[in-house]
Amino acid sequence: MKRWLTPALLPALLAAVLAPGIAGAVSAAQRGGDGIAEAHRPIVIGHRGAAGYRPEHTIASYQLAIEMGADFIEPDLVSTKDHVLVARHENDITGTTDVADHPEFADRKTTKVVDGVSVTGWFTEDFTLAELRTLRAKERLPDVRPQNTAFDGLERIPTFQEVIDLAKRFDVGIYPETKHPTYFRGIGLPLEEPLLATLHANGLDRPDAKVFIQSFEVGNLKRLHGETKVPLIQLLDDHGRPFDFTQSGDPRTYADLATPAGLAEIATYARGIGPNKNLIVPRDSSNHLQQPTSLVRDAHRAGLLVHPFTFRNENTFLPADFRQGNPASPEFLRARGDSPAEFRLFFGLGVDGLFTDDSDTAVATREEMFGNG
Repeated sequence: MKRWLTPALLPALLAAVLAPGIAGAVSAAQRGGDGIAEAHRPIVIGHRGAAGYRPEHTIASYQLAIEMGADFIEPDLVSTKDHVLVARHENDITGTTDVADHPEFADRKTTKVVDGVSVTGWFTEDFTLAELRTLRAKERLPDVRPQNTAFDGLERIPTFQEVIDLAKRFDVGIYPETKHPTYFRGIGLPLEEPLLATLHANGLDRPDAKVFIQSFEVGNLKRLHGETKVPLIQLLDDHGRPFDFTQSGDPRTYADLATPAGLAEIATYARGIGPNKNLIVPRDSSNHLQQPTSLVRDAHRAGLLVHPFTFRNENTFLPADFRQGNPASPEFLRARGDSPAEFRLFFGLGVDGLFTDDSDTAVATREEMFGNG
């Protein structure tokens, strides 16, 4: 397969896309007048906080992302047994907490089917909040981010309210995701009702509040559209389909939702999309970048914001075009590559914001391109 992007072509590419890309980002941000996106530059969303530097979904991680200049922090929401929303990437907390080191919870280990996948471990819905408070967070990717293990055991699992309190203190936005909404509703612990109640209690259920709600499923966003004025974001992966489609027998995939017809439907209930970045700039089988798709342009034509995920600094996550260092080194995949080039590419293509584990790099690159806001 022919490589599209080479080091020699990168400067020319950026020069070619920069001016129209910025214009696209500005016009998209100016549409709607909802007070969320700044008209002159894309937003930076601290993905699980500053997960490149601290164990994800901890107050320390969120606070560092804020200190690095993130405009929004992103808590993934799951439920406890007593129906309190807490921030974890998954309801399976085996890999992100020290629960396995607690003999008093040994009998809680079990196997469940979550979104059609069999998972063995410990799950938030089997613990009360008080019980979860006895656990401590740990780094989810110790092989990639061994330096983050220095913070293992220091932070507890935060509640959604605690994340809101932190965001309010620093005047930044929140970008919660409902995780496995069909699964949680099916076990009698729906996420949407306590989410909306918490936003209401904090005065954040307004269209001009610094809040987005996101989901990989469609049905819960359509329900939320009739229950809140907070802008909604439809997440789109680069493979598979929404689990509620699987449950209902809807044959459409995320690829179908990313077509102009799919985007037009999304625009009836959501303010934007959060696509896997590979839907914008695909990679070939050798991990090299290919030509950009029309997704950003198509989404903007449908009146939708575009907030792709997930941007990370380490070589292991970067396309081959932006990896740096000696591939023979045992540290190569952990080493930081030319992630600013990836940020420049996507900012230049006109995205309205992006999710990143490394807000400092995203903010520095944005300031280089758009100025200090």
